[in-house]
Amino acid sequence: MNSGISMISVPRQLLRGERRPRVALVGRSRTGKSSLFLAASSASPQRLLHGGETYAECLVEVGLEQISLVDLPAVESLHSLSVHDQGLVKYLLWGDRWPPVAAHEAEPPVLAFNAPDVLIQVVDATALQRDLELTLELTLLGKPLVVALNRVDEARRKGLYINPRALSERLGVPVVPTVAHMGIGVSELFVAALAAARDKVLPLPQTPSAHIDTALKPLRSLLERPEIEAAFRVPWPFLCMQLAENNDYFLQELGCHFPLLLSEVLAARRVAERQLPRLLSDELHADRHHRAALLFENVTQFGGAADAGRWQRFLDGVFLHPRWGLIGSMAVFALVLLMVFKVSTLLDSWTAAPLAEWAQQWQPESTAGVVGRAVIDGLIGLVGIVIPYMLPLVLLLVALEESGIMHRVAFVVDRGFHHIGLHGGVAAPFLVGLGCNVPAISMVAATSRGKDRLVATLLLAFVPCSARSAIILAMGGKYLGGLGVFAIFALTFIVLTVLGGLLARRYSDVAVGLVQEIPAYALPGWRGMLSKTWERTSDIVTIVTPLLVAGSVLLALLSHFGADRWINLLLSPITHWWLGLPVLLGVPILFGVLRKELSLLMVYQALGTMEIVPLLDWVQIATFLVFLTFYIPCVSTFAVMLRTIGWRQAWLSIGLSVAVALLISGCVRVLLQFSQLLFE
Repeated sequence: MNSGISMISVPRQLLRGERRPRVALVGRSRTGKSSLFLAASSASPQRLLHGGETYAECLVEVGLEQISLVDLPAVESLHSLSVHDQGLVKYLLWGDRWPPVAAHEAEPPVLAFNAPDVLIQVVDATALQRDLELTLELTLLGKPLVVALNRVDEARRKGLYINPRALSERLGVPVVPTVAHMGIGVSELFVAALAAARDKVLPLPQTPSAHIDTALKPLRSLLERPEIEAAFRVPWPFLCMQLAENNDYFLQELGCHFPLLLSEVLAARRVAERQLPRLLSDELHADRHHRAALLFENVTQFGGAADAGRWQRFLDGVFLHPRWGLIGSMAVFALVLLMVFKVSTLLDSWTAAPLAEWAQQWQPESTAGVVGRAVIDGLIGLVGIVIPYMLPLVLLLVALEESGIMHRVAFVVDRGFHHIGLHGGVAAPFLVGLGCNVPAISMVAATSRGKDRLVATLLLAFVPCSARSAIILAMGGKYLGGLGVFAIFALTFIVLTVLGGLLARRYSDVAVGLVQEIPAYALPGWRGMLSKTWERTSDIVTIVTPLLVAGSVLLALLSHFGADRWINLLLSPITHWWLGLPVLLGVPILFGVLRKELSLLMVYQALGTMEIVPLLDWVQIATFLVFLTFYIPCVSTFAVMLRTIGWRQAWLSIGLSVAVALLISGCVRVLLQFSQLLFE
């Protein structure tokens, strides 16, 4: 076998569709349970009413498999239950399939809401001992259990070091360290939950101390009967503890269905209490507290605040913070634009500018000469777009991916996408869309479905790809400055947010959640970065170059034979009357659809110069760039749209792009002209 081929193990039967397990998040209040649910949930989780409490549920993709994730109300303990806590315990035990002892209750479940197959208990690593008491109770439910050791970052800052492996061995359940609000460990947690659902391994028995265990033997012997198990359908250790701790609900049901047995159970409780130094319920509570304390001491070490990995934790605090993460992400994006702007100016002066100056010396008059000059102009335009702008931008995006920063940006942006009705799966495609819309739409096709796929695809048409970004940087950076470039990108963000909200409301649907993986930071390698950069820009040679040259030749021939005047005249209501641009720009706008890189080249050719300031003022340049940003995607993007969402919705995208481009650019023109009159 070739050693270069890596083998991937795929389960024989994937847990998805009807086979997907239901996973319930359980925990005390303020342990980060809701943060964990938000880190994986979709934009529109389903709300279910059960036992007077609202439960949130959503479908989550975990690799090739799925889970139904349920966020339960907080519960402090499984003893001394309130009315609402009783409803939660009933759900954990039975779901909507109540046993015979509960069949007579006035408010049976009204929805099909199966009991969970796996429990994930979210514990606070900074207050682990307190949460371990609930863990000991949950092990009695007879269900696979996974412990999410949350807030391990805060515990380390306090000098508290917990050994997850030791805790896992003592409980007999997987223990996964997490930082839920930063997305750290979330992917590993749900992978462990799927493994628990597949293997159905139950926690190790967590029996009480020896003196209590001996005192409870008569009570256990009374309950270990087939008719009791059939009536209650709960593990007998759990039922024994509930009756021993004087749980009113289970005592009432026992007295209702087994009145003779109730007197024997009460007598057994009194016998047990005579063997103990205090009331049975108090002794059980004290023993559970003692066992949790011993477990905590055996898996925990105390020391100073961790020094190792301090800079990684600092970066995570910047990029993954619930409030500051978005600012950190915007800072990264702004830094990328600044670096590309600085580098592109230098590269342009070394490459495209000298070539353009050389080509200007040839002014042919014959048709063959015009075609030859157009071919040269097309190739120079390719050099002017790709080398100074596209390559640096794609290289920086690849570097961010390889370093792990892009995944953190995607996690933070994921929260923002929830506000516009999209699930987390489109966060990464939208970031990839900054490089090229074509692979971004392909990613959406692979990670989403239904109306969610449609909304994401329609919005991706407005994400400024590297070609559009390169034009904005080339023309805007040169004539509008850095502030003008930033304003155009900020306007794009605003339009995406507003349009996304409107489309999500128009195409409302229950979306699927996606677990975002947060990899460790890594130093990017040049070989890997260059390889990925070439992979993402190699279609320039095979697709864009012929289109650029053909578009350049077509435009030159139209100009040579005078046909461009008729096209410009037909488009003048849009170019001149609405946008306030020279009539000559009608052809560049129309044929820029072949590829966005063509637009800038065609503008130069239509105006007859690469220095456009004498012919266009800053308002016209800004209006043109805004229109180009929201205008119809390139032919390649339209082709992949046809394959992803169908011809009808693809043409809807075209119409939407034209309408938004005309509306936004027209408004920008009016506002800028008004400000020009106001301040001049």
